Amino acid sequence: MPLELTQEDFMTPDQVRRLKAFARRAADEARRRGQTGPVRDWAILHVALDAGLRVSEIVTLKVGDLLLDPGHSAIIVRHGKGGKERGVDIGQPLREHLREYLAWKDTVGEPTGPGDLLFVSPRGGPLTRQAVYLMFKRYARLAGLPARFTIHSCRHTYASMLYRASRFNLRLVQKQLGHASIRTTQVYADVLSADALEAVNGLPQ
Repeated sequence: MPLELTQEDFMTPDQVRRLKAFARRAADEARRRGQTGPVRDWAILHVALDAGLRVSEIVTLKVGDLLLDPGHSAIIVRHGKGGKERGVDIGQPLREHLREYLAWKDTVGEPTGPGDLLFVSPRGGPLTRQAVYLMFKRYARLAGLPARFTIHSCRHTYASMLYRASRFNLRLVQKQLGHASIRTTQVYADVLSADALEAVNGLPQ
């Protein structure tokens, strides 16, 4: 089934900033109180927003899937859609956050071996996709975002921001998202067409 998107599927830069700021504050407060959930939640949201991973990819990430070297930082998705593996390049803010997150996991006694899950449930097991879905909905509501957004909106938003930041490099977006076909990625270009924006702004007043 082809991907179908409209402008309502993307968060604005201001909405992204609000969501990040709220989750970051909640994590900072949780650290002070010795709580773990919000610290994990902020790391999950940051990965979703700054790496565009699918929920199914996020919940299966292992500590060893992180490459956090200053020269080249990436998240290795071992089992993407269709069983394909890919590397997703990440920027400095997410790299530093993940380094801090791993250090925090050490301090609270969570395993950080290469084969250990990056994100765990309160019982120490894997998170379900439904748990991540509900977590996003809670944070989005508290941050004042429209109810139409879901955790998958983070992936669409990441794609839209990357498309613009890369000066409309569709191949780069395809590689980062792990799309098998460029035709899937083309949907973002069609929705975010700069020509359409220029055209509607040029209509007679």
